[in-house]
Amino acid sequence: MQLQPSEPLAAAGLTVGRLLLASLFILEGWSKIRGYEAAAAYMDRYGVPSLLLPAVIALELVGGLMLAVGWRTRLAAFALAVFCISAAVLFHNQLGDRGQLLHFEKDLAIAGGLLVLAVAGAGRWSLDRGG
Repeated sequence: MQLQPSEPLAAAGLTVGRLLLASLFILEGWSKIRGYEAAAAYMDRYGVPSLLLPAVIALELVGGLMLAVGWRTRLAAFALAVFCISAAVLFHNQLGDRGQLLHFEKDLAIAGGLLVLAVAGAGRWSLDRGG
């Protein structure tokens, strides 16, 4: 027997989950603006052209805001999941280093949550209204 959450509980859970995920990307995008040179140097150090930094910032801020309000949530969640998997592979691939392994696993776990959101949709308390 599988328990089904009540509609208000499901709506609340999807909303809180969306907001928690969104906050991560909004805060990270903002921190990259405030520390632009350091973020660009970090990208360059890993062989990722810092010319991509404005696109990264835009994805984090716009995607995060889309998640927060629940607008085109499936698209935003999928794009951010691909971003997280890419970040794990590009920046945290030294799996013999415990810190890097934890970052790699964190990025994959966030991508997993985003993929669940991409499949489940935003929920009733969103601009998408359940879609």
